[in-house]
Amino acid sequence: QVQLVESGGDLVQPGGSLRLSCVVSKNIVRVATMDWFRQAPGKQRDLVATSTANNSTDYTDSVKGRITIPRDNAKNTIYLQMNRLKPEDTAVYYCHARYYGLDYWGKGTLVTVSS
Repeated sequence: QVQLVESGGDLVQPGGSLRLSCVVSKNIVRVATMDWFRQAPGKQRDLVATSTANNSTDYTDSVKGRITIPRDNAKNTIYLQMNRLKPEDTAVYYCHARYYGLDYWGKGTLVTVSS
C-alpha cells in the first residue's frame, strides 16, 4: 500500500512563499510520475505541476515562473515550492502519484493566501 502525506500548508500573505512537502511511504518517487493538484472552495480539482521519473516538469499556466516541483528521491519526497503567492492560490493542495498504472492520493494540505 502506497501512502502519501502532505505537509506545509499555512496562512501566508500575498507575495509570500511556502514550500509544501509530500512524503511517500514506499521508494517509488524515483520511478513514478508525481503531481500536485489543488482544489479551491467550490471548484474542481486542478493539476498544478507534474514531475516525471526522468525529471521533466510541467506547470499550469497560472503558476509558471512562480512555482516549482523539486523532488528528493533519496527521501521519497516531492515538494511544491511556491513563490509570489496570490489570493487565487488559496486551495487545498493534494499530492498524487501514478505508479504502474495506479493512482495514489494524499489527504491534502490547506494553503490560504490572505492579508
